[in-house]
Amino acid sequence: MVEHLPLPPTVRERVAALPEQPGVYLFRGAGGELLYVGKALSLKKRVASYFRHARLLPPKVARMVARIAELETRTVASEAEALLLEAQLIKELKPRYNVSFRDDKMYPMLKITNEPYPRLRVTRRKLADGATYFGPYTDAALMHQAVRFMRRVFPMRTCRTFPETPCLEYHLGQCLAPCAGYITAGRYQRIVDDLIAFLQGKRDRLLKDLIRRMRHAARDRRFEEAARLRDQVQALTSVIVAKEKSLAAGPLEQLQAALKLPRLPRRIEAFDISNIFGTYAVGSMVVFTEGRPHKAHYRRFRIKTVQGSDDYRMMREVIRRRYGGSLTREQQLPQPDLLLIDGGKGQLSAAGGELAALKLDTPVMGLAKRFEHIFLPGQEAPVVLLPSSPVLHLVQHIRDEAHRFAITYHRQIRDKAVTASALDRVPGIGPKRKMQLLRHFRSVEALSGAKAEDVAEVAGVPDAVAADLLRRLNREYEQGV
Repeated sequence: MVEHLPLPPTVRERVAALPEQPGVYLFRGAGGELLYVGKALSLKKRVASYFRHARLLPPKVARMVARIAELETRTVASEAEALLLEAQLIKELKPRYNVSFRDDKMYPMLKITNEPYPRLRVTRRKLADGATYFGPYTDAALMHQAVRFMRRVFPMRTCRTFPETPCLEYHLGQCLAPCAGYITAGRYQRIVDDLIAFLQGKRDRLLKDLIRRMRHAARDRRFEEAARLRDQVQALTSVIVAKEKSLAAGPLEQLQAALKLPRLPRRIEAFDISNIFGTYAVGSMVVFTEGRPHKAHYRRFRIKTVQGSDDYRMMREVIRRRYGGSLTREQQLPQPDLLLIDGGKGQLSAAGGELAALKLDTPVMGLAKRFEHIFLPGQEAPVVLLPSSPVLHLVQHIRDEAHRFAITYHRQIRDKAVTASALDRVPGIGPKRKMQLLRHFRSVEALSGAKAEDVAEVAGVPDAVAADLLRRLNREYEQGV
């Protein structure tokens, strides 16, 4: 049985002060020797677990914990960053217990093969074969997720021998078909070098180089190559953005880092426009404070100054009415830290132009539905986040709430208009019968889809009157829709 020594005061105090954010931790002995390097999604929870339930630890781990005299931590932006840093430190420093714990378990590594047109592979054995190795990685699932991302961004072949014709990987955009001579050896090696730079952590330099090469390719009218480089830039932007800042409290801090905001976006106001070919046009504003809906500050706008289907001018009107001082009720609301516009460059430009006219410098972003890309004023390339990103989930949730609120108001206006134009004009349908119908069917939309005999029974009118009502209702409802 292992006897656990009392935890040194310095280590105990260090554990209590650890942040709840990703990073790596290093355990050292009394003589400063490195015992173990580990990664954590939450440094505070992971490190504390070694000491909170010491008696339940496996014997090997218990012997290591008994020797801990010093603790060192390094915070990073994400669990993936922690995984890469952990692998790097283990490879460089060779901590005693990391080696011991691996005796009975071979962790996977990434291998870039030493052959013409190299491949990216996952392996559990490191051979003296001239290949370039990265790892080992203790989290195999996360490593395989990273491999899928890298194969999309750095399209290298996966086949052991060249096929006679380009395979499915080529048609999926994950290989450039060196088997068919669609890419030269030099251009292919450039992709390999880019991947190595990425795995070595040289991401900022890599991004700048890719942008330079993309511009040169476009200038020389090599549009296919320029498009591929553009896609690489967009994908890598999300990874580099995640490194901009160590994250302490969650998605709001990540959002601030991703957009380089001057302050934490504690209050976010999001806007959407809803209309069908310019009819019943409305705008919505929803408010999130500390990442949660603040429904008391939601506002809705009936478009007043725009005729026809012009979403951009409608967006300008809503922004002007919210921030231009024309409505006292809106002016009493606190000013936001960030504006979120439902839409791409056009909607963003309209909102930004109105803010500039009002001499306001509030940060603003657009979230385009098609690819869920984030657009910022004056920035050509969008900010592209991985589908698993908490930042993307947050802004999607806010955008979707603005859209839901706008659609709900739009339907209310449309139903009210259809009710006034149809129900009120049918002979034999007075106010009392109208209320009976609406109470029973609950909405104009449901009523328009009902059977004539059901309408006649509820309203107490002849079948012919009910049929006339439904004809009028559906005609006007379809025009509105």
